[in-house]
Amino acid sequence: MPEPVTVVSGLPRSGTSLAMQMIHAGGLPAVTDGQRTSDDDNPRGYFEFERVKQLRNDKAWLDEAAGKVVKVIHLLLAELPDDRPYRVVFMRRDLREVVKSQSTMLSRSGRAGGGLPPERLMAVYEQQLKSVDAWLAARPNFRRLDVPYADLVAAPGTWVPQLNAFLGGTLNEQAMLASVDPSLHRNRA
Repeated sequence: MPEPVTVVSGLPRSGTSLAMQMIHAGGLPAVTDGQRTSDDDNPRGYFEFERVKQLRNDKAWLDEAAGKVVKVIHLLLAELPDDRPYRVVFMRRDLREVVKSQSTMLSRSGRAGGGLPPERLMAVYEQQLKSVDAWLAARPNFRRLDVPYADLVAAPGTWVPQLNAFLGGTLNEQAMLASVDPSLHRNRA
């Protein structure tokens, strides 16, 4: 059985960068290219890999991702091939916080959003999450752990052992705990 690819996923602004930081700090190498650097919205970095955005047409990099952790946005999970095992850490965050955080990030960068009112955007996200949930549930090669962002930040001592156990039990829990900064839970609902 090949080593699984660990995937951190969720909606944008749902805590995926925090999960990547924690897992990487715990000792699992991260698949990242460093192109998207830290900023006011993610002062500890984004931990992204640009080639993930081309997953539909470029899957070659997945061969090098076994035994590592990579961030894949929720809408691209269905592009992952069924030819290998995956462990998915799926970040959950209150949709009001997601939308507020996105709005803050867009306004800080001087960009406009898609123009949808918050209630409509939350409804779109809710539907997307239902589709992703159903897709993941139908895939036996995908194991999944849902992690509520607010609970993780408020009580990392409860969540770090669960996360470590899900990922095989070999990660450095103290390093994972040290990477959680509750002051970065901004844009609360």
